[in-house]
Amino acid sequence: MPTPRTLAPPPDSVGSPPAAGRHRVPWFMRITLLLQSAAILAQAVTAGLLLASVPIGRTLHAGMAQAVLGAVLLNLLAAVLAWRPGGGSPRLILKSTPMLVFTALQAVLGAAHVREVHVPLGVLMFGASVMLLMQARGGETA
Repeated sequence: MPTPRTLAPPPDSVGSPPAAGRHRVPWFMRITLLLQSAAILAQAVTAGLLLASVPIGRTLHAGMAQAVLGAVLLNLLAAVLAWRPGGGSPRLILKSTPMLVFTALQAVLGAAHVREVHVPLGVLMFGASVMLLMQARGGETA
């Protein structure tokens, strides 16, 4: 007599637990990465206003710099909370920390009006933030 088959999902299907030793990116980390990416994109828009000599561009760009810093710090806090000793992977912290360093460097370069480095670093930050967001949304484990 044939053995009855159980309908268990394959190991890598949606909704299955991560493999042993691997941790999924928490939902709040995905939200903070989305906020971070949106803030950096908005910062690029205000940079365009500034470069186009729109009178309010400098004020908006300075204000968005504060929003980017807040989003980056919030994302780093989420990474620490996701790690909490014995919980998730510390990789989330290692992946989020460079954004804080880049943000501080951006502030220094922007205040010194070093556009030759400030603008490409902003592009790098946006690309890195979106890459982290896509990794988190795609279910890549930490």
